[in-house]
Order: sequence, then structure tokens, then C-alpha cells
Amino acid sequence: MSHTDVSGLTQLGSNVDAPASPETAILERVPSGNAGTDFVVRFTAPEFTSLCPMTGQPDFAHIVIDYIPSDWLVESKSLKLFLHSFRNHGAFHEDCSIYVARRIVDLLHPKWLRIGAYWYPRGGIPIDVFWQTGPTPEGVWIPEQGVAPYRGRG
Repeated sequence: MSHTDVSGLTQLGSNVDAPASPETAILERVPSGNAGTDFVVRFTAPEFTSLCPMTGQPDFAHIVIDYIPSDWLVESKSLKLFLHSFRNHGAFHEDCSIYVARRIVDLLHPKWLRIGAYWYPRGGIPIDVFWQTGPTPEGVWIPEQGVAPYRGRG
């Protein structure tokens, strides 16, 4: 079993402040020790928050990110800090969701990525946002995201 090269990381193992905004958040990556093997990595953020850009009121989402790595893996502490940086960020649901996905794609250049952002109701209507980089690859088990259609999300 090989050890992951963490020599270039600046946040893991360090006490760092939360980023002021998604734009200033630093996403970091580590080499995949399983390059050449297709497998799915899933991150679930059931308590994602941002702010409505019009009212400043908090918005809540359950976000599921699935990706098939190429040469890189996202470092999870940097991803957590990045997602946390939206707490004081005003943007529409669609913009937050796609921005998260594109930042990860730009960092990792994965073989495939999808995001399911299941937003809780605003004005009585839940807004769910789905995006993926291309067709679902064959031969890889990609489980359902497991988030209930809105009925209290429970």
C-alpha cells in the first residue's frame, strides 16, 4: 500500500481560518494512489448553507458530489472549508451549485463528476439543481444519491 503525497498541502494538519468567500477559498488536491482504476468518490454535505442574494436570508441544501478521479483526489479539509465559505455568500441556488462543481472540475480534471444540490424550500418551492460533466461512464457502480424528493427531505 502506498502513502499519499501530502507535501504540497497548506491546510491539512494546520489551524486555518475559514475563507471569507468561495472565490478566495483554496481547494487542494492529492495524487490518486489508484490512478488507472475507475471508482467513485462521494462527498455529502447535508447542511450546506448560503444566503439569498436578495433578502440575505439563509438558504439550506443537501449537496451530493460524485466523481471518478483521473490523477487527483480533492483533499477533504479544503473541500469542507470551501463549502463553509458559502455561509456568508449571497447567490442563487443554481449559481452556488454549479460554482461548486466547476471549481472541483477545474482542480481535478476528473473522468466524470456530477452534483445533486437538493435545496430546501424558499417561498414554498424546493429548487433542486443537477449537473454532470458528461454521460455516465459504463462499468462503474454509481449509486443513487439517496436524497428523498421534497417531503420534508426526511
